[in-house]
Amino acid sequence: MIGYYAHHQGAGHLTRMQSIAAVLDEPVWGLSSAPRPAGWTGGWTDLARDDEPWPEHVEDHDPTAHGVLHWVPRHHGGLARRAAQLTAWAADEQPRALVVDVSVEVAMLGRLSGVPTVVVAMPGRREDRAHRLAYDTADALLAPWPRGAHDLHWPDRWTDKAWFVGGLSRFDGREPTPAAGADDGGSPGPTVLLLWGAGGRSTTATDVQAAKDATPGWTWVERSPSVDGADDLWDDLQGADVVVSHAGQNAVAEIAAARRPAVIVAQPRPHAEQESTARRIDDWRIAVGLTAWPDAEAWPELLDLASTRGGHGWSRWSDGSGAQRVADHLAALHITPGSP
Repeated sequence: MIGYYAHHQGAGHLTRMQSIAAVLDEPVWGLSSAPRPAGWTGGWTDLARDDEPWPEHVEDHDPTAHGVLHWVPRHHGGLARRAAQLTAWAADEQPRALVVDVSVEVAMLGRLSGVPTVVVAMPGRREDRAHRLAYDTADALLAPWPRGAHDLHWPDRWTDKAWFVGGLSRFDGREPTPAAGADDGGSPGPTVLLLWGAGGRSTTATDVQAAKDATPGWTWVERSPSVDGADDLWDDLQGADVVVSHAGQNAVAEIAAARRPAVIVAQPRPHAEQESTARRIDDWRIAVGLTAWPDAEAWPELLDLASTRGGHGWSRWSDGSGAQRVADHLAALHITPGSP
């Protein structure tokens, strides 16, 4: 059995877990503070939250343990219960490996319990002490992007054990279809699909309205994949002439699966995660990548540039086999007593 820890922030970690579990030929046990996904049939552990409520009597929570870790607040009962749940699960279930998506502390608890860990690597700057600890102790690093996208400055000890699987999406394997286009005898004009995620955003409704006002020939449709159904999202992607999206890994992977022209706009995240993705997409001319929401007057040219670049370049980011490639790597991962 494979364990899979999915962080509760946003919807992407759970989505990635489900995509991998769907093609893996062995049971997957989910662990998360987020609710169990609808339709999940594997084992599941509802982990205690370690971020609420705060104990009022503690003045200095020191959540980073003097800068060595990311989140271990002092005297937090939820953190203690969470650690006990994880170690008890490892002792009781004896998993073959634990995929950690993502938490330095969970990766360390798994490894301290003797469980081989596969740590999901993240875009951006990850050279801090805590990330080095998780990446160095991992048996493998799962990189859901193509080689060269975010690993150019990695040490050899990381690249040597990394699985560069490309973007992986719940829509991998589906056949994209051409958008209807503006001149279909009844369409009001080309369509922009504005795609938000569940992890929060800095772009305001005023920013969006200004972009709409600056592009009167375009019809803008907004939606959030965390609220609407997956099948509806695929249909919306297929119907869009240009997708405007945040630079979260799963949103980018889903746009790649749909092979849609896109403007990818980074939202503020720790470690410059989304900025790094947007820059690489733009550098490779896959789509238009921006590190911040642009001024309204820039939008007509940006949408035209995205249309010109088209959607074919996404094949460099994802070939549609990312989840299966992860499953193949996990099947081949055999850490036995005496292994280095």
